[in-house]
Amino acid sequence: MSDTTALARQDIAAHLHPFTNLAAHADVGPLMVTRGDGIYVEDEQGRRYIEGMSGLWCSALGFSHPRLVAAGVKALQTLPYYHTFNHRSNPAVAELAERLLAVAPVPMARVFFANSGSEANDSAVKMIWYYHNAIGQPNKKKILARQRAYHGVTVASASLSGLPTNHRDFDLPIDRISHVDCPHHYRYGLPGESEADFATRLAEALEQRILAEGPDTVAAFFAEPVMGAGGVIVPPQTYFPKVQAVLRKYDVLLVADEVICGFGRTGNMFGSTTLGLQPDLLTCAKALSSGYVPISAVMVSQRVHEALAANSGKIGTFGHGYTYSGHPVACAIALETLKVFEDERIVERVRALTPAFQAGLHQLGQRASVGESRGVGLIGALELVADKATRQPHAPEVKAGPRLAALAQAEGLIVRAMGDTVALCPPLIISEAELATLFQRLGTAFDRYEHASAA
Repeated sequence: MSDTTALARQDIAAHLHPFTNLAAHADVGPLMVTRGDGIYVEDEQGRRYIEGMSGLWCSALGFSHPRLVAAGVKALQTLPYYHTFNHRSNPAVAELAERLLAVAPVPMARVFFANSGSEANDSAVKMIWYYHNAIGQPNKKKILARQRAYHGVTVASASLSGLPTNHRDFDLPIDRISHVDCPHHYRYGLPGESEADFATRLAEALEQRILAEGPDTVAAFFAEPVMGAGGVIVPPQTYFPKVQAVLRKYDVLLVADEVICGFGRTGNMFGSTTLGLQPDLLTCAKALSSGYVPISAVMVSQRVHEALAANSGKIGTFGHGYTYSGHPVACAIALETLKVFEDERIVERVRALTPAFQAGLHQLGQRASVGESRGVGLIGALELVADKATRQPHAPEVKAGPRLAALAQAEGLIVRAMGDTVALCPPLIISEAELATLFQRLGTAFDRYEHASAA
């Protein structure tokens, strides 16, 4: 493109983008974001945008928070790198692990560190297999996840994800990982079926699936408290209690994927508290460092840790880990992030802002172009439909979600289209006035979208 900047041309010529139409990138070009402050980011032309998605669901404390910047600088000046293999450690990782155990939604015994949510979930899969070998159940290895789940992009975590584009032509999912029903009542409830009856049906279907597979072969069930990249799907209130009763009956481990929901997003420190999960393993990332540096964690319960430790004693080592597991700079920034959460009362702030945020979603949900508005805390979504009364979705070629997201960007607001669902996940530091501006800009984008659709 002749009107692209030098930076954009450099990106197009050299950069292989994730989750991007690579064939179209030369024509579309990148939005070159050059700086950020508070809830805003700025492109190379100086245009400012409300980052309505916290980047990728992660910058909970916004951009350029001075305490996080200072913590990173101090850590770089003190111990810029060291590893945690073979009995090595550093002060930041020890303190961070202790702090995470203190805020965990259920009692946990140890914390393992990685670099991304994908790696955390991949590690959890390996731990589950290792655990069952350790306790003498070598056949109990199958893992169930859910349609429309998102758990990452490594071979194992992409297999857990229940999204076709994560599987197609990657030869996924791998053996021993498969999927059960998505708990989205709006899309998958039967005519006249209540949310409670829908939850019962899904729990019964899960039990039948475990029986069909063989209870002695099913090891674990992965679940996001609120499904993020699958469309911000909030399950019925009774869903997780009913599902967990089935899991306990057949001794199936529950893994809570808190990569998006963790650290205040749903109005509690963890989505497990909001939605009533009692996991055996818990994975987290993203807001753990407010997205400032790569870091993730896997928390394991006492019974899981005891088996891991005993088996590593037999083998001579726990043969898993990453060069950057427990990186001192990442841990220092994550530790400061948790301190900011406490000092600035971020969870209380989310609870105070939730009514205004959910009211804004509900108001937009009244539009003829929106089939459902949904959310919890400061995460939500609007599902666009071709017909509100019948819930008929748009044909894929209409690209309704991307069209609305592009119109929002033109108004100075970044949202994310996942198919025809448009998600919002603003930084938790957003003010009520900034929230009103966010919804004003999104409303204008909807006006333009509906006008163009009617033309």
